Amino acid sequence: MTTTGLRVNHLRKTFQGGSVVACQDVNLDIEQGELLVLLGPSGCGKTTT
Repeated sequence: MTTTGLRVNHLRKTFQGGSVVACQDVNLDIEQGELLVLLGPSGCGKTTT
């Protein structure tokens, strides 16, 4: 049996008053004890996420 440590349902992120959609309908379950790593080049928005 696993325990969900973090659950994200139907995430939507927009910029510029909603005219720019960065992501839409993102679902994510991170189980307790798991690690999540965001990889990407400098300036791509990892911290903004």
